[in-house]
Amino acid sequence: MGTRLDATALPPEGAAALRRAYARAYGIRDERGYGHHAGLHGLPLPAWCPHHTLLFLPWHRAYLYFFERALKDLEPGADLPWWDWTSTTSHSEGLPSAYRRTAARVNTNPLATGPVPLSVADLERFRRDPVNRGAISGGALPWTLRDPGVPDELPRAQTLRRALASRSFADFSVLVEGIHASVHTWVGGAMTLISVAAYDPLFWAHHAMIDRLWYLWQLRTQGLPPAHLLDQALPPFPMTVRETLDISRLGYDYAVTVVQ
Repeated sequence: MGTRLDATALPPEGAAALRRAYARAYGIRDERGYGHHAGLHGLPLPAWCPHHTLLFLPWHRAYLYFFERALKDLEPGADLPWWDWTSTTSHSEGLPSAYRRTAARVNTNPLATGPVPLSVADLERFRRDPVNRGAISGGALPWTLRDPGVPDELPRAQTLRRALASRSFADFSVLVEGIHASVHTWVGGAMTLISVAAYDPLFWAHHAMIDRLWYLWQLRTQGLPPAHLLDQALPPFPMTVRETLDISRLGYDYAVTVVQ
């Protein structure tokens, strides 16, 4: 499909293509659209994503793969970037510039917030739970909100190096999932809730970073998930764990393959 770039250094043409793809995906209400892909992670039920299991990394790799294919059907130049939250830029500025709100009174950046096209019944149930306040805006069609923390609280490269030194897939998966959860919490708003996290456009850049870390660990160790998982299906995707292991066969790679 293409080369995934660093979101903190995304060239203007890459950011523009990504914005066009997201904007078009927002307007599609069938299985090609943004709402369908985001909804696979949480609401509307059933929620498919496995957390706190050894399927976490393979399932999310499949998830990104099919979402990126959908984006590229709409905009061939749209490659998913990864958000390196350990970079100097992230630790001084926080969110990648491509994903921030515009200064205009009405935000015009499709990467700054995403629509949450849930049914009236799902929205009503969601809003009745006080835990969900501050995650999405009001209105008949709400949009995702964020409440990011202090930039210097983002994970550091040395934390990633410790995870990359893991000798087993199980150890690596547990450590990386914990780092991943801390970034969800740091972003705040919709990203703190499994039910609506994937509606925030930043979700995909965050998870591309997680996928990149798994790829880097694979390069270092040639390690595999446990044998009994290799032919495990990853619903709702027509893919098994084994079929996620080689990203070159999936048709993409990463522009930088070291942790700085």
